[in-house]
Amino acid sequence: MALVLAAGGTERTVPGATVPGSAAPASAVRSLPELPGSVDGGAWAAGHLQGMAVDRRKGVLYFSFTDLLVKTDLRGTPLGSVTGFTGHLGDLDFDERDGRVYGSLEYKAAKAFYIAVFDGDRITRMGMDAASAGVVSTVHLQEVVKDYTADMDGDGVFDGNTANTLDHRYGCSGIDGVAFGPALDGRPGLLLTVAYGIYANTARADNDHQVLLQYDVRDWRTYARPLTERDPHTSGPAAPDGKYFVYTGNTTYGVQNLEYDGATGNWLMAVYKGRKTAFPNYSLFVVDGSKRPVQGELRGQPRPERGPLLSLLPQGLHHPESGVYGWESAGQYGLVALDDGRFYVGEAGTAPGDGGPLRTGRAALRHWTGLTPDPLAGN
Repeated sequence: MALVLAAGGTERTVPGATVPGSAAPASAVRSLPELPGSVDGGAWAAGHLQGMAVDRRKGVLYFSFTDLLVKTDLRGTPLGSVTGFTGHLGDLDFDERDGRVYGSLEYKAAKAFYIAVFDGDRITRMGMDAASAGVVSTVHLQEVVKDYTADMDGDGVFDGNTANTLDHRYGCSGIDGVAFGPALDGRPGLLLTVAYGIYANTARADNDHQVLLQYDVRDWRTYARPLTERDPHTSGPAAPDGKYFVYTGNTTYGVQNLEYDGATGNWLMAVYKGRKTAFPNYSLFVVDGSKRPVQGELRGQPRPERGPLLSLLPQGLHHPESGVYGWESAGQYGLVALDDGRFYVGEAGTAPGDGGPLRTGRAALRHWTGLTPDPLAGN
């Protein structure tokens, strides 16, 4: 018998259960603190809220504000921050095995894409510098660079950070969503899944899949390097441990927040809506975790191509013409599965400041109902 948390924070025992996404048995989290209905991430002179992560054992939340990382307690009291990013810090997730926070980090002008790894225990004061404080290291993702810089039109010119081009394989604009979860092909182990950003472009047909890369991060300390923004490094795995495709129709900048739900075994992908009229352009897609990938055609590619295809959960709203399932839901600014039917959903906003508007972020507790159009209801 093992103990897990049920909705509302109560404890219950389940034979043989383990905490989803954790290497430790569920009984190890018997003393988890009760989670509040909301946590205020503060108001900052930064970019908008991009993602969140929760360290439940220590009662800590992390908020990504594009060029700023903020650490708070469960009351919303700031405990520390990491500043000085000139790139785009996106979605976050927490690895219970090593106690570190992982986030997507883009430097498109430098053609460099990283996973930023934060040592949360060392984030102890406000305004710690990303480059010099020794609290963040980075791992380079060469696979993303290859697809982002791909010369798809064959003119020998890289067209840069623009959607108005046939370049960028699969429409890759970089990366954003990140989440820890099981291997999508059923192999044992806990992997980091990284979702591509996808440019919104209604004039091409090869950008209608979401692309997910999986990495085993257990040996990533051999790759990790300090963040040096003036001289980006290329230390990282040569290839992912898996690359998968999900047919959803084109979206605006791909999967903003990716999350594995240990309660259902499914993967949630929150996106900014696409604009192609042939698709329903939902804001939330759910990958069916009970189904293994199958080899199939990657539709719309300039040359015939096959790859491992993942299935959308056949629930929610359905668009018969495209076959796409999904929901209309929040989660684009932050989505954290608590693995008991509850989620923290990010709410982004603005507040007045002396030097101009400040960006705000809030984690709001919701529970999964599966109802349409919005499956996430407030407590």
